Amino acid sequence: MFFSGENTPKLYHCAIYARLSQDDPEASGDSESISNQKLLLHDFIDHHEDLVLVGEYADDGYSGVNFNRPDFQRMMEDVRAGLIDCVICKDLSRLGRNYIEVGRYLEQIFPSLGTRFIAVNDNVDTARAQSDAEQFVLPFRNLFNDSYSRDMSVKVRSQLEVKRKHGDFVGSFASYGYLKDPGNNNKLVIDPEAAETIRYIFSLKIQGLSADRIADILNSQGILCPMEYKRNMGLNVSTHFRTGDKAKWNPVSVLRILKNELYIGVTTQGRYTTPSYKIRNLVEKPPSQWDRVEDTHEPIISRDVFDAVQALLLRDTRISPSDGQASLFSGYLICADCKLNMVRYTARRGEKVYIYYCCSGARRHSCTPHSISEKLIYRSVLSAVHEMYLLVMDISRLLKYAQELPDDPHSLHRFEVQLAHLDDEIRHNQDMKIRLVENLNEGVLTREDYVELSGIYDRRIREARLAIKQVEAERDGYKDLPVEGEWLAAFKKYGNITSLDRVLLADLIDVIEVHNGKRLTVRFKFQDQIKRVSDYLAERGLTPQPQREEVSGDGEEKQEGTAASGSAPPAG
Repeated sequence: MFFSGENTPKLYHCAIYARLSQDDPEASGDSESISNQKLLLHDFIDHHEDLVLVGEYADDGYSGVNFNRPDFQRMMEDVRAGLIDCVICKDLSRLGRNYIEVGRYLEQIFPSLGTRFIAVNDNVDTARAQSDAEQFVLPFRNLFNDSYSRDMSVKVRSQLEVKRKHGDFVGSFASYGYLKDPGNNNKLVIDPEAAETIRYIFSLKIQGLSADRIADILNSQGILCPMEYKRNMGLNVSTHFRTGDKAKWNPVSVLRILKNELYIGVTTQGRYTTPSYKIRNLVEKPPSQWDRVEDTHEPIISRDVFDAVQALLLRDTRISPSDGQASLFSGYLICADCKLNMVRYTARRGEKVYIYYCCSGARRHSCTPHSISEKLIYRSVLSAVHEMYLLVMDISRLLKYAQELPDDPHSLHRFEVQLAHLDDEIRHNQDMKIRLVENLNEGVLTREDYVELSGIYDRRIREARLAIKQVEAERDGYKDLPVEGEWLAAFKKYGNITSLDRVLLADLIDVIEVHNGKRLTVRFKFQDQIKRVSDYLAERGLTPQPQREEVSGDGEEKQEGTAASGSAPPAG
C-alpha cells in the first residue's frame, strides 16, 4: 500500500488489460483465456485497497509484436486523458512481445505519464522499489517473450507454407464464388449463387463487352459486388473501392474475376509476405515464388472458356461507345503490308447499311486502304475454319496410321536399336581403358602410349554419349507428337460450324491479314504444332489431302489464301 500523505493511502485508478493472440498456446475457445485473465486481475484488485478499477480493455486475437491494437490504443488515450494512472496485466507478455517496445513503455512512456504498471504473475510493480535481482531479470523476461514471438512466427509461416504447397486454402475468407468446406476449412466448395454471377460475367465478356460495360450491367441489375455479397452473408470485410453507402462493381473488380485462375480449379497463394515478424507491411513476391497448385477444387469456368477470355483480353480491341461491345473481328484484322490495324466503318445507302474495313495507315503513311467488306471477311473466315478443320482431321488420321507401323524405318524401334549400339560402344571403350591400366602396370605400355590411347578412348566415349543425347532428343520428339494434342482438341469442337463468334476466333485464330485486291490470309493458332506433325508425316511419305486455294466472293469479289511458312493453309 502506498501513501500520498502522512497516513492517507494513495488511490490508483486502474485499468486491467488482457490480450490473447491466435498463436498463443492458451488460445482455446472463444475468448476463454481473456476471461481467465480478467478473473485473475479482478481478484488481484480486490485484495489491494489502494487500487480502484475504472476500466477493462481486451484485445482478443492480436499479436503482442504490434502495439497498434484497438483496445490497447483506446486504453492509452484514457491514460493520456488522466482517467487512468495504473495499468495491470497478467504478465509482461500480455503487454507485448516486442522487446524494444515493451522496454520503451516501461522505462519511458508510463513514467512520463505518471502511470503505474503491474504485471501480476511476473511480480513487476513500477511503484515499488525493485531489487537488483529483479531489475536484472526484467530485460531478460522481455527478451524471452520477444524470442517466443519470433519462434511462433517461424512455426506458423512454415505450417502455412506447407499447406499452400499442397494446395490447401489458408485465406481468412473464401474468394468470391466459393465457400469454405464446412468439413475442412482448407478446402473450397462452390457457392451456387455467386458462381452464377461468375459465369454471367464470363459470358458477357465472350460476347465482346468491355469491363466497364459489364460493371454497368451488373450494377443496373442489382447484383451485389463481391464485397457487399460477403457483407450480406455476415462476413466482416472491407474494401478500398467503396465510394458510397455500398460498394459497387467497377472495371477493376470485373477484370480481377476474368483473370483469376481460381475459377478453373487453380489455387495461387503466397503472393505477399512481410519483411519480419515485427513488420506487418505486405511486400509482393515475384511470381516465381508464388505457390500455384492445379486441380485443388471444382472449377466454375471451363478451361476452354477461360483461355478464350484471356485471348480476348490481350486483344487491342475497340469498343463501340453505343453498346459497350466489341465487333466480331475487332483486334484480329491487320493490314498485310504495313501491319497496322484495320478500322471498321459504316456506310448507309438508302435503307441498307454496309460495313467495311480499311487500313488505319492509309492516311498517315504511304499505305493503301485495302478496303474489304465485313460480309466477305465473315464468309471467307468461316470457309477457312472449315477447310482447316478438314485438314487437321486428315492429319490426325494419318498420324494415328503412321504411329501404328511397327516395321517402318521411322518407327520408334530404330531409336532403341541406335541407343543399344551406342551403349555397347561406351562399354567397349571403357573396357579398353581398363586394359590400358593393366598393360601400363605390367610394363607392356609406356606412360606416353597410355596417355595417347587413353585420350582416344575418352574421346570416343564422349562422342557416343553426345550421340545418345541427340538420339534421345529425336526419339522424344517423335514420342511427343500427340495423336490427341491441344491443336486437335481445339479444332474438334468446330466440325459443323455455321457461324462465327468471338469464342471461336479466340480459340483458333491468331490474326487475319488483309491484302490488296480483297484477299485474306488467316493465320491460325497451333501452327508450330501442326507444322511439326506435318513434317513428321512428310518424312514418312504421308501427305494430307490438298485443300482448295480459292473461294468465290459475293458476286465480283474473290478471296485467296496463302500457304507460306508459318501461316495457315489457304483461307478457303
